[in-house]
Amino acid sequence: MGESTKSPISAAKYYGILGISKSASLPDICKAYKHLVKKWHPDRNTSNQAEAVDKFRSINEAYRVLSKKKRDEENLLKSDAIKTPRKSSDEDELQISSPTLLSRTTSRISPTVDFYTSMPCFSMSGASTPTTPGTPISDQTPNLFKVASKRNTAPIIFSQSTSRRKPQPIEKKLECTLEELCHGCVKKVMITRDVIATTGIIVKEEEVVTIKVRPGWKRGTKITFEGKGDERPGTLPADIVFSIDEKTHPLFKREGDDLVLGVEVPLVQALTGCIITVPLLGGDEMTMSFDQVIYPGFEKIIPGQGMPKPKEDSRRGDLILQFLVGFPLDLSQEQRFQVVSILEDCS
Repeated sequence: MGESTKSPISAAKYYGILGISKSASLPDICKAYKHLVKKWHPDRNTSNQAEAVDKFRSINEAYRVLSKKKRDEENLLKSDAIKTPRKSSDEDELQISSPTLLSRTTSRISPTVDFYTSMPCFSMSGASTPTTPGTPISDQTPNLFKVASKRNTAPIIFSQSTSRRKPQPIEKKLECTLEELCHGCVKKVMITRDVIATTGIIVKEEEVVTIKVRPGWKRGTKITFEGKGDERPGTLPADIVFSIDEKTHPLFKREGDDLVLGVEVPLVQALTGCIITVPLLGGDEMTMSFDQVIYPGFEKIIPGQGMPKPKEDSRRGDLILQFLVGFPLDLSQEQRFQVVSILEDCS
């Protein structure tokens, strides 16, 4: 996100932002900063987040400018006395740079540590003893100063959780046609999720995920994308689970690996035989001839024209033709007599 351009603020204004006097020392500046950054952190001001974000940025900017100003003043005094040998490192103070607010990866400290009032600063020496802004070096181990005084180290704001909890997965439906489930396809789906920005604010992010639908997948098949769900402070990103859903087909009905197709024939063809054209899934057709009597409920099975079997390569289910016989709605008296005379001897 872009940031708006602001005119420079005087040092006096920065003292006012932190609520301290111009004679404040570096520890005083650090103490005021820790108090205000805790009070105005956006995560603690959800009802007036816009104001909190603005104040949070001003507080960080004020701390950065004033702490640098104090350090410059101290460095100037040190440069005047550089020719004088130092008697003890206990008189030095650990220098720090401006605080860095880390994003979603900074959740690795004990939950008993306060999120705002304890911001550990680690030196490059590998020592595990934390320091906070304004802590005199005399309170730390002597070895720490030897390295920390050479380079500035930034206090890091961590979240409160040691082992972050993973929320329930987010479930979404992925609709597929029978043709797509029969032959396989590639689906590209746009997902929108909440992520934690580098400023600590939750923002919306869009991403396109690709799903390769395999031939023969059924309704209820699940595809999981780990960590692609919403992010929340103190928790791991949720998973997104897509569940296959079959769209209703105008002709075919799926039953497991088989397909069922209803075929209606007139009564006269059902009794005397017929030739019919059977549509197949995917657009092909096949012609079939029937010489036997077709009665209501008659079925014809066409092997290998159903859905693919995912666990059996190159094998498919069957196509089941279920016949519906169309009876006339009305017969004349003469037609009735003719039907009786023809059918009365049939068993």
